[in-house]
Amino acid sequence: MSDQTVTAAARHKLASRAPARPKMAVTTVATLGAVLALLALVAFGALLDQAWLIPPLAASAALVFGAPALPLAQPRSVIGGQLLSALTGFTVLALFGHSNWAAAVAGGLALGVMTLARTPHSPAAATAVIVVVQQSPPVPFLPILAAATLVLVVVGLLAGRTGVTARYPTYWW
Repeated sequence: MSDQTVTAAARHKLASRAPARPKMAVTTVATLGAVLALLALVAFGALLDQAWLIPPLAASAALVFGAPALPLAQPRSVIGGQLLSALTGFTVLALFGHSNWAAAVAGGLALGVMTLARTPHSPAAATAVIVVVQQSPPVPFLPILAAATLVLVVVGLLAGRTGVTARYPTYWW
């Protein structure tokens, strides 16, 4: 085997299999969309003196704006997955109380609930954990969560209509 063949084989093994870098316009629209959506959540929270920006929603925004064609990013999954996971967290909190053990169970059960409901949304499992860890009251948490996920979807819809990024959503229900 020649040195040239070995070098070509080594380069092939080391070559990245990651997807190609998106065009700068796509990255710009996705980034601006995510920033604007999250800033809108902060603004609504400031207006109503109630936190609207919970950490899993930043991860939801990353899916909606960064991977708008994925099933995980569709409105059914973003809104439904978040709400079902929160309800799972409230159920676990009511049955087992506040503990890290219960929070772990809630996060795991949220996956099963979302899978059965066909609303896969990985950031939502963290919402179930947050409900248990913070002992969030269902009101105002659930209405705020519903409104906040709707904000993400609406801003995602606007970004998807720019013609720069993939059209969003791929499906609603």
